[in-house]
Amino acid sequence: MGGDEVVYGQYCPISRALELVGERWSLLIMRDLVLGTTRFNDLARGLPRLSRTLLSKRLRQFERSGLVVRDGSEYQLTDAGCELEPIVLALGRWGARWAFGEPREEELDPEVLVWWMHDRLDTSALPGRRQVFHLRFTDESRQFWIVVEEGVGSVCVTDPGYDVDLTVRSDLRALYEVWLGRTSLHDAQRAGRLELDGPRELVRRAPEVLQLSVIAPVVADAVADGR
Repeated sequence: MGGDEVVYGQYCPISRALELVGERWSLLIMRDLVLGTTRFNDLARGLPRLSRTLLSKRLRQFERSGLVVRDGSEYQLTDAGCELEPIVLALGRWGARWAFGEPREEELDPEVLVWWMHDRLDTSALPGRRQVFHLRFTDESRQFWIVVEEGVGSVCVTDPGYDVDLTVRSDLRALYEVWLGRTSLHDAQRAGRLELDGPRELVRRAPEVLQLSVIAPVVADAVADGR
C-alpha cells in the first residue's frame, strides 16, 4: 500500500478487510458494482459528490487488491469482489433497521434518484420497442425523461422528442420514500403526493413496471416493525 491508504497494523482478518474496503467512499462504490454498474462514467453519475479523481484511485485500489478486473471500459467483480455482495446487502439491512429515518434535505438529489430508477424499469411485458417515462417533480424545476429502448434505459434531462407513455408527478421526498420502501406507491397516491398519468392499463400496471430499489423490501419490513 502507499499514499494515504489506511494500514491499521493489526494482524486480524477484519482489519485486513477494512484496509481494502473501509476507506471513504469504498463501500458505496462496491455497492454500485454489486448492483451491476460496471462503467466508470456510470459509477461517477451515481455518486456525484465523489470526485472522479478519487473514484479512479479507489478503482485502482480494488484492482490491486483483486476485487475487480478491468475489461476495456468496464470493471468486473472477481470472485473475491462477488463475495462482498451479501456483506454489502447485510449492511443495508442493518441500516434499514437501525440507522434509516426521515430523509435529510441534502440527501434528496433528483438526478441521482432518476439515475437509480432508470435501470430498474421492467418493460418486458409492454408493447413496442421504446417506452418513455416523464418524471416531473412538483418541488423541483428540473424535469427528467427515462427512455427505454429494447429493455435498455437511458436518462435525458431535456425532452427527447418522443411520445410519453407514463408521466410521474411527485414531490421529491415522496418519490424517494416510495423508491426506498418507506411508503407504498398506493399510499403516496392516496395522500396526493404522487400522480401517474398515462393509459389506464399502464397506470394499473405501474407497480410491476416501476421496480423499486433492491433494498426497498428490507426498508418496508423495518417500517412495519416500527424501526
